[in-house]
Amino acid sequence: MKKDPGLIFRLFLMFGDALAIVFSLAFAYYFRTHFDPNPYFFNPNLFQFTESILILIPFWLIILATLGLYQKNIFFSKNKLPEFGRLVLASIIGTMMIITIDFLSSTSSRLPTRSIAVYSMIFCFVTLIGIRSIIRLIRHIIVRNSPKSVINIIIVGNNKSAEKLADYISSTPDSGYRIVGIVSNGKYIPRGLHKLQFSSLKEALRKTVPDAIFQTDERQKEYIYQQTIKKHLLYYYVPSSAALSSNIGQLELIGDTPTMLVKVTPLIGWAKIVKRCLDIILSTVGIIVAIIPMLIIFIAIKISDPKHSAVYSENRLSRFNKIFKIYKFRSMRPEYSGLSPEEAFKKMGKPELIKKYRKNGDYLKNDPRITKIGVFIRKTSLDELPQLFNVFKGDISLVGPRALVPGELRNYGDRSLLLSVKSGLTGLAQVSGRRDISFEERRALDIYYIQNWSLMLDFQIILRTFGAVFKGKGAK
Repeated sequence: MKKDPGLIFRLFLMFGDALAIVFSLAFAYYFRTHFDPNPYFFNPNLFQFTESILILIPFWLIILATLGLYQKNIFFSKNKLPEFGRLVLASIIGTMMIITIDFLSSTSSRLPTRSIAVYSMIFCFVTLIGIRSIIRLIRHIIVRNSPKSVINIIIVGNNKSAEKLADYISSTPDSGYRIVGIVSNGKYIPRGLHKLQFSSLKEALRKTVPDAIFQTDERQKEYIYQQTIKKHLLYYYVPSSAALSSNIGQLELIGDTPTMLVKVTPLIGWAKIVKRCLDIILSTVGIIVAIIPMLIIFIAIKISDPKHSAVYSENRLSRFNKIFKIYKFRSMRPEYSGLSPEEAFKKMGKPELIKKYRKNGDYLKNDPRITKIGVFIRKTSLDELPQLFNVFKGDISLVGPRALVPGELRNYGDRSLLLSVKSGLTGLAQVSGRRDISFEERRALDIYYIQNWSLMLDFQIILRTFGAVFKGKGAK
């Protein structure tokens, strides 16, 4: 999905919780040294105390996350008692964690008196509730005044669940959702919402700009799901009892209606943030390590052909059909740069090579378009080093499906699925043989990666990339 306001809200909650914890601990220390009449036997230093506590904040946030305090159901529930109870438990566990670490630490004590721990437990609970309430209020104001801060949905279905879902969302302005279309029989549409009725999903998609589709019955389920993939939308359905007891999808409550989010890829929400952070870190390290080899290749190409640029850019497609400029060291003769293989072979007067090139999986052993230096840097994959800057910029990811040339889309039956995640500098297809495997096999591997993404899979592909490059496996 192209926008995820719920994720942004959760990030703000996490940041607010971190501030609340730091403030609570610092205030507990200040309260003990300035307002508590009992004597103490240490030299008070609020700044040093706060500095020593900051390192524990990530662990405290992990406790909050483990207790489910960043789940969507907690945010939008009208009953706040479960959240209050979990915040009390988080405050107790977090404080006990500090006491335990302080007890086991061989360095200077973080808690000069145990009363600070008691105060921090109380202040932490109160401050967490206060800051969370402020963030909710701000979100409530933003949702009511900014169309971009909610998820626009189309409800599809002819049953009571469609009516119940539509009624809840329309009567709850801060639910996080806005109905832009209802594809349903008139008797299942709540009063006042008939103006949003459409005769078909096709019409609704043509006349609205949704972010998600909610389906409440079983009719045309496969067709509707394929439309969400094609349009890069979230797909929810109201599950049967059998589906509720299975592990298919991610269960979410919209009001008191259980819905199941069917993910095209696991690479959404927090996973997307973690992957982006790793991309920034690893691409930075890669640029630093590869800067000398890149300079040598740059100079070598310029010496062999001073008139033309050593780096060229080309339009490619990434997530959600986004067009970007991909960087590579120039390995092709300038007169053929930017031309399709068909145009290039015709220009050199060798149109017979077109059929041979395509039949051989888009490869020729002695391709006349490639320079002598180009043959080497392609064989070693060094021509792709400038793409580390694409990764750092966020155009592509370090690992992902191959970045497609816009004209190639006609060859991909699953193009919408392939464009549901960012393209990658390397990927499962590349480390599995690149040109040694067929087009269909490469596409199947890319789809497998999209539907089965995990951090472990990314790390495995990165390690296999080094092996594939050193062996020259599939590089041509």
